[in-house]
Parts: sequence; C-alpha cells; structure tokens
Amino acid sequence: MTVLGIDIGSRSIEVVAMDQGKVVEKRQAPTTFNPVAQLLALLDGLDAGLAVATGYGRKLVQDLDLGFPVETITEIKAHGLGAHHLFPAGRTVLDIGGQDTKALSLLPSGRVGKFEMNDRCAAGTGKFLEYTAQIFQIPVRDFGAYALGGDKPPIINSMCTVFAETEATSLMAQGVRPENIALGLHLSIARRTANMLSRVGLVLPLIFVGGVAHNPCMRQLLSEQTGAVIGETLFIPEEPDMTGALGAALWGESLEAS
Repeated sequence: MTVLGIDIGSRSIEVVAMDQGKVVEKRQAPTTFNPVAQLLALLDGLDAGLAVATGYGRKLVQDLDLGFPVETITEIKAHGLGAHHLFPAGRTVLDIGGQDTKALSLLPSGRVGKFEMNDRCAAGTGKFLEYTAQIFQIPVRDFGAYALGGDKPPIINSMCTVFAETEATSLMAQGVRPENIALGLHLSIARRTANMLSRVGLVLPLIFVGGVAHNPCMRQLLSEQTGAVIGETLFIPEEPDMTGALGAALWGESLEAS
C-alpha cells in the first residue's frame, strides 16, 4: 500500500510517496497564498492508503477530503526520522527552512533527544537570506555563490531583518565590498546556528537539511563554525528540502506495520 508523506512549509510543499519501504514518487511546489490548491495539484493522480502530514500546514491537510485517512506528526519528529533514514550515523540534525530553524540531537536509535527551534522571527532563517538578497537585487538561489566572492566579512551585529538591512546599507555607504557584506550576513546566521547546535549538544556527524542547505556559502560556513567536514562528518542530502516529507512517509509506514 502506498503511503504519502506531506510537508507543508511556509515556502514550499513536498510530497513523498513510499511503497514497501521504497520511495516511488517525489513532488514539490511553492506554497503560495493558496496551499490547499497547490497541494491538491501535487496530489493529482496519486492514490494512497494513508497520508501523514507535517509542517506549518499539517492541520490543513486533515480538514481535506482526500479519500484516505490523514495523520499528523511534528516537524521535529519528521525531520529526525527523515535525516536518520538517509544518514543513520548522524547524531545531530540542523534544519534551516523558510520561517524557522531547528536543531535536534539524535539518539543512536534515531529518536530525537534534545531540540531547539527558532520560530519567533526571521532571524537565522531562509527568510532572512531571502530578504537580504533583495537588498543586493540578487535571486536568493544565487546569493550563496555571490557571498563566496567575499574575503573580509564585516561583523553584522543585528539579527533583526530590518536592522540588518540598515546595517548592510550603512556598510555599503562606507565602501565595503558588497560581496563582503553578503558574506557577513551569511556568517551572522552561521554563528547563530552554531550556538543553537551547541545548546542541543552538538555531536558529529551533523546532518544539514532544509531549503537553505542548497546554499553553498551556508554549507561552507557551517563546516567552519562546527568543525564538521563536508562529506565526512557533515552530511547533506541531494534533496535536503524533501527530508520532512520523507520522515512523514516513514512514520506512515511504521503505522501500517504496527
């Protein structure tokens, strides 16, 4: 029987279909301001015996008449399950998404130990990068590569998105190279993130998931801040934004088996 994992985040929706332990389909679309319509379009042609939803919009899924039962799990649990499935040796997980950042420690069994979550403002999230990329008039997908062109990052003291913009604008007026300012903005997130990881008891290997894991500058800075080596003690999935949906699908399979 096919089981669906559905992750409705603030920026994107991911769907993973699993059958007998194997991923048979993966789909993704922007959330937009009409997540229900986006989800229904993603589910077109998919049949399932059970779905498990996670993310900000998981309650929305339960209210829909999809023709099959829908369970929900927290984002913490979904990302822990997905990350452990992809990299069983991993002991800490970092998820930087569009609106929140999560750090969690994994027990050897894959269960979540401690966790921290920043969801009170955009500081340290993908939204912060998206907003600051607009200052440079650069698409956020290219912002990381642009920041890697810097070599002397200034210290960005403010993590408030609005104040950080003011600080970046002031640095530009002082003649600081834009690439260095972009690198400084990335570094401010990396340092904040490293502190979160320390509070949950960072143990390597570290698994970096979520949409911001696509950003090459954040990968490099996270490696420098934590001492983890990319590919050896810092694991990054090929599709890091699919991890939550994968974890939800895995939870659905476990429910079916029990």
